[in-house]
Amino acid sequence: MSSIQQSLFVNSEIGTLKRLLVHSPDSGLGKVVPSKAQDWLFEDIVHLDTIRKDEYDHYTKILLYFLDPEIIKGKLKSIDAVENKRNFYKPEHPDFFRSDKVIELQWLLSDILSDENIKSKLVASVCAIEGCTYITQKKLLSYNNIELAKTFISGSNIEKNLLFAPIPNFIFTRDIGIIIKDHVLLNKPAKKARTREALLAKYIFFNHPFFISYRENIIELSDSHFSFLLPKEEDDKKITLEGGDIMVVSDDHLLVGISERTSSEAAAKITSTIFEKGIMNKVTIIKIPKKRDYMHIDTVFTQVKKNVWVMLGNFSRKAVKHEDVDVVERALEIKKEEKIKILQFHKKNPDTPVSFESLEDLLYDISKTDLDCKEEIKFIFSGNNEFPYNAREQWTDSCNLLALKEGVVLGYDRNDKTSEAFQEAGFKIVYGKDLIQQFEDGTVKPDEIKDTLILMPSAELSRARGGFHCMSMPILRESL
Repeated sequence: MSSIQQSLFVNSEIGTLKRLLVHSPDSGLGKVVPSKAQDWLFEDIVHLDTIRKDEYDHYTKILLYFLDPEIIKGKLKSIDAVENKRNFYKPEHPDFFRSDKVIELQWLLSDILSDENIKSKLVASVCAIEGCTYITQKKLLSYNNIELAKTFISGSNIEKNLLFAPIPNFIFTRDIGIIIKDHVLLNKPAKKARTREALLAKYIFFNHPFFISYRENIIELSDSHFSFLLPKEEDDKKITLEGGDIMVVSDDHLLVGISERTSSEAAAKITSTIFEKGIMNKVTIIKIPKKRDYMHIDTVFTQVKKNVWVMLGNFSRKAVKHEDVDVVERALEIKKEEKIKILQFHKKNPDTPVSFESLEDLLYDISKTDLDCKEEIKFIFSGNNEFPYNAREQWTDSCNLLALKEGVVLGYDRNDKTSEAFQEAGFKIVYGKDLIQQFEDGTVKPDEIKDTLILMPSAELSRARGGFHCMSMPILRESL
């Protein structure tokens, strides 16, 4: 990977995407069993072949056409030929696409494992946290770098025996870390199921040649003193962080969520660290209810354009529309609405934070104040803000969209009412499968696409409870 131009910078959510980290679904996803699904942070089990061939492979194609078209343009028929057995998508196969724009984490891991010193340290570390025997540890050391990378991620050895639990959440690359301008903020997972992910990510960022010149810019959050003495009921005082709760919305403004996965202690530590390092002058902390429904702030809202946001109406000034719902049901729904707390801290005067009454107010202020928008600020609501579609579609990631460039976002095809809301807001709706063929035929070019919601197949992906914002870690975007 030495040919990659060493460049890492993100200062918005919507600048044209130039490079990102992804991880395609591995065999570990096919080993999630019902009895362990919730321990491994899944609501349901998924069908591996479907999630790969019919869904995620289309995501890979879209990313390549937008970011690295030379790798895919004109080769689609060959790539999809039955006899090629999806080898184009397999990081361990010689025919893997190996893009330096759409970068596969398993590939990076195998790169660093070719160093015997790193290999022995990482084998020892993984075996320690997974409770492996000494014999297993010695066996793993005999694997080559490609075999070992696959084993670390899937949990299965080359004999296809399960040595330890898979890490099925590794497809959600957003959560392993976040790029804040030219700095890397590594995660500190709240759930034990993601401990190995954090370890692998740490070794990649500190040891891969691509990131070597940014080593001094890697931020790790250490626990507070004596945190290990805190009782379980005081877990919120421990430092836990996942990337879905961090958004870089402008060159000078960072959003930090406090959620089921990111603690208030972490939010405070991030804020002070960002100010001390002079990375940003403004940090807004958004505290959302600690519910599985929401998980991270990027399940509640994401940005589409400078002046357009998609969000869940529960946290808006705008009441949810009820159709054919009687008085009792409506009252019960209102009672269930949850509160959100928003405080904005400024480096010059951190002791007097500014508060916002609603999420809508904050996003409006970002568009006007930080992004200098002259246009009308628009909000597109999950499920078109209609009960019960608002909650149903937020659950299947209607608000968790990835911007390929300003105004062009990827979302799930199952969120029909949200798609209607996009259309009403003036966006074109296209299906990913159709768009891929148009790119291949040359009838449409990625540069020509504007104000578009690209709908991707999602029957199985949505069961994993993460959208395209979750399944991406942008490491380079053009500045707005």
